[in-house]
Amino acid sequence: MPDIAENVLEVRNLKTYFYTHDGFELPAVDGVTFSVKRGKILAVVGESGCGKSVTAYSVLRLIQKPGQIVDGEILLHTSDGQTIDIVSLSERSDELFHVRGGLVSMIFQEPMTALSPVHSIGNQITEAILLHQDVTKAQARQITVDILTKVGIPGASERTGQYPHEFSGGMRQRVVIAMALVCKPQLLIADEPTTALDVTLQAQVLKLIKDLQADLGTSVLFITHDLAVVAQMADEVAVMYLGRIVEQSDVRTVMKNPRHPYTIGLLKSLPGVSTEAERLPSIEGTVPSLTEIPPGCPFHPRCPYAVSGTCDVGGPPELQRVAESHSIACVRAEEINGK
Repeated sequence: MPDIAENVLEVRNLKTYFYTHDGFELPAVDGVTFSVKRGKILAVVGESGCGKSVTAYSVLRLIQKPGQIVDGEILLHTSDGQTIDIVSLSERSDELFHVRGGLVSMIFQEPMTALSPVHSIGNQITEAILLHQDVTKAQARQITVDILTKVGIPGASERTGQYPHEFSGGMRQRVVIAMALVCKPQLLIADEPTTALDVTLQAQVLKLIKDLQADLGTSVLFITHDLAVVAQMADEVAVMYLGRIVEQSDVRTVMKNPRHPYTIGLLKSLPGVSTEAERLPSIEGTVPSLTEIPPGCPFHPRCPYAVSGTCDVGGPPELQRVAESHSIACVRAEEINGK
């Protein structure tokens, strides 16, 4: 038996920058390090513009110009004991092709843009099977029906001939999930898969992903802006702000004892978590532009704990351990306890 690594994915010091025609260098992801344990769910959470989706796209090498990965490692540890350095793979290599859709699959934010409008649902899933599995067309068609049934598509055999516009939003999302899981990937990346759905459908889709993940033993990198979803789905959490991870720990620790001011603010803004105030608390201001990153801690202009001369000077603070398996990036880490 080969030695199987505890982590299915290790991302080390990942830097993905975008370059404008005006000569600006935009650090969308700036030194991110995290790992996804085998069979577990890691949630990456933060506001829009924090670099979550760019991180996810970087793992699959889907960053297009003017963006590029400028530094770091993305290591995929397969169940047969191999380690694949995804960053080093040639863009047109068979190995990268095998990683995309075979070893690592992705659920995109909007199913209508992820599905071809001119090909039937059955053809799109069957094509993915034939590309990554050694089966006949008849076997691929049966696998397609089976996976659509598994994700809750009624009358799956008859509906394989239908097109995306003939499905509701919730059903299209189920189809995208089926397509992502049909080849039994070792890592599933879910990029805000419930953003376009109503609350009832969100709950159904989240339960579906969690049940299938447990059934198949797939590891999940779950991208979201919703900490309520994190509490329901994740085993571990990485909170991102302006291209950097600012807090990281297991989900219980982050939800019960947040230490970074940004995480504290996100949790206080959740309905049901705040006090009896008429208006929900919110984090003042917005995520700054990548062309106007403030000095010192990037969060300090919005931070109620910021101290002039301490938080607004130098470079961004590095992640430091404040407890076992709990790290935050804050120069006032010892003074902030989340209460």
